[in-house]
Amino acid sequence: MVERLPAPEGMRWVEGAVTAPQGFRAAGVRCGIKTEGPDMGLLISAIPAKSWGLFTTNPVKAAPVIVSQSRVQRGRARGIIANSGCANCCTGPQGIADAEAMAALAAQGLGLATEEMLVASTGVIGAFLPMEKVRAGIDAAVQALSSEGGPDAARAIMTTDTVPKSSALEFSLPDGRVLRVGGIAKGVGMIEPHVATMFAFLTTDAPLPHERGASLLRLAADSTFNCLTVDGDMSTNDTVLLFSNGAAGGLALEADSKEEGLFLTALEAVCADLTRQIARDGEGATKLVEVRVSGARSTVDARRLAKAIANSNLVKTAFFGNDPNWGRILMAAGNAGVPFDANTARVTLAGYTVFELGRPAPFDAAQVSRAMAAEELTVRFEVDQGDAEVVVYTCDFSYDYVRINAEYTT
Repeated sequence: MVERLPAPEGMRWVEGAVTAPQGFRAAGVRCGIKTEGPDMGLLISAIPAKSWGLFTTNPVKAAPVIVSQSRVQRGRARGIIANSGCANCCTGPQGIADAEAMAALAAQGLGLATEEMLVASTGVIGAFLPMEKVRAGIDAAVQALSSEGGPDAARAIMTTDTVPKSSALEFSLPDGRVLRVGGIAKGVGMIEPHVATMFAFLTTDAPLPHERGASLLRLAADSTFNCLTVDGDMSTNDTVLLFSNGAAGGLALEADSKEEGLFLTALEAVCADLTRQIARDGEGATKLVEVRVSGARSTVDARRLAKAIANSNLVKTAFFGNDPNWGRILMAAGNAGVPFDANTARVTLAGYTVFELGRPAPFDAAQVSRAMAAEELTVRFEVDQGDAEVVVYTCDFSYDYVRINAEYTT
């Protein structure tokens, strides 16, 4: 399990995941879509809520993405019904009908309008949902809803994840109001998000104005989920949703105010915590890796360099073997399409400088290898072109990554 970073100043981590904020209930049940474990999750706000979403930019989009992407534009969704074990992707008109039916069944059970429910699915591509099991699962999830059900929902959306992923943070505004942000996520393979991530469902009892939620969500995702890669492959089902029900009371947070700044800090912290959990639980991973690039001309250049390093199979296998092979890191950076001068670059592994100013730095390979064996590894790549910095989260590649994906459908 990845070690949680300290909460931002004046804030504290709390339990409860997506049900930590006031007014949210959730459930996770088993209906038999998967061979074992819970596979149907439900999240709902007990009172009207605003909603915003980010979705995969892969042109191959799953049916639930198409349905939810259309509905979230209304900005008034109350919740999400989500299954694991079947992606409902590349399933044609029947897939769309099944996704709409999932949302309708959940809405009916909750006494809501169909348009108020969003839908998400994850699992094997090309399989149709077993709708009889889905119906039974939705009925059970509605009955199991609880203000303490956030952790159950986190377990229900897992596929090849080995652990559920959840986070929640509490903070106070200058006027004394106490607000919370919560989240759950899933995903350990087929992960290099663009605009969104695998699944990340976020909740808050903060009163957000509708016109600000989308930009705040995008800002938080851009520095967290969009700086994540496990294997360089973007999913067909990536979905990030934020629900705000204002249950904490008071006036809506004003744009660019101190109060909104505090909320964004909390939202980014929750998203970063979930991002780190996903990277550490990458398929077959043995360690969380942070690739930190600094001194680039722009954030775009810094991200390209960091992603090139983080996505290199040769680099990732070296991380698995605790091999301080800095040559692979330079090779990968050189493939990023970002010009830089190796004579002014520096590479640091686990706190040890291994390359600088165009030549190897003196270091004890055995000592650095031992340091690289920790469950969290930081790699720094510094260029001398500007002041842009980026952190990208990834993991190593082990033998198990190949095994898991070679046997995924067989």
